Amino acid sequence: MSQPASKSILLSSGVLVRLYNSFQKVNTNEADEHLNSDGVLSDPSGAVVIKPCSQAEADFYHTTADAKHSHFAIFIPTFMGTLELNSGSDLAAPTTAIMNPTKAGQAITESPHAIPNAPLVEEAWAPSNGGKIKTDLAIVLENIAAPFKKPNILDVKLGARLWDDNAPPDKRAKLDKVAAETTSKPLGFRIAGMRIWQGTAGAESNGISKDAYKLFDKHYGRTLSAETVRQGFEDYFLLERGAVAKGALRKVIKRFLEDLAGLEYALEHEESRMYSASLLFVYEGDRGALEDALVNEQDESTNGLDGNETHEEDDDEEDAPAVQGLKLIDFAHAEWTPGQGRDENLLHGLRSTIKILEGLLKSP
Repeated sequence: MSQPASKSILLSSGVLVRLYNSFQKVNTNEADEHLNSDGVLSDPSGAVVIKPCSQAEADFYHTTADAKHSHFAIFIPTFMGTLELNSGSDLAAPTTAIMNPTKAGQAITESPHAIPNAPLVEEAWAPSNGGKIKTDLAIVLENIAAPFKKPNILDVKLGARLWDDNAPPDKRAKLDKVAAETTSKPLGFRIAGMRIWQGTAGAESNGISKDAYKLFDKHYGRTLSAETVRQGFEDYFLLERGAVAKGALRKVIKRFLEDLAGLEYALEHEESRMYSASLLFVYEGDRGALEDALVNEQDESTNGLDGNETHEEDDDEEDAPAVQGLKLIDFAHAEWTPGQGRDENLLHGLRSTIKILEGLLKSP
């Protein structure tokens, strides 16, 4: 599916301050309340999030506004700028700044120039297992899950090598061990976490949260091998073992494949190194809403081709329902590396993911 032409919207400091004043702290005392962590902020609509980050990640997001990276920028969350936290608090920066739409907690109305009481988010639902950092900085990003009624989310960590050149020997050894014991080494990716809506009937089942989501943490992905990893994607798409995707889910998977092909092309034309970056998949988990979104798109396409109907924007009209979305995220260990060629470590995992999804469209 075609992506927007640009994914970088740098807001002025004044706009960011006004946006901040409307933000609300998301309460995630229960793991099944939200995808993310206590301390991640969202505006009342849920469309925008503030994610605590390192200076390196903020710097990388700023570089994506450069026109020479315009094709790559299509495949990352819309970046709107940075905000300062209060004086250096210890934070476990969540790797996936995603929250369910329309849920919010206590409003924050203190200093407009720094987020008060920088939030501790050690209990974050962070499938990529972001480490604890000391930071005064946060990035403002789109909430990728916002357009969905019941977002089904999958985090796939890319790379057989997961550490950058600045990593100390003990960290390198630890991450190499994780890679060797999981699908990261042979396939260049591993499933880092999932959150899947089970439907209204699922709310009463064991292991299902009260809002009918089933959570899979990082340990789930580590139980899969190169031979069984297809099962993780079958779980994500609610397919029986060995089943071939049909109907609406088949259309969703085909769109993901189109997006992955576009991202592959973009990365093949960049010289970069992005260690421990992740693919974030989102699709509409409510089957009725998914079918409606597909019908809505078909109607719009038909009207556009016929040229017999003109639609004017209505400020009060709800946004069209979303079908699916794919973004590359987590850039704490990312940089452009002119003269060093493309990032084959990242591309290996991306291509392996493509093969798995292609396999869901045919019998194993």
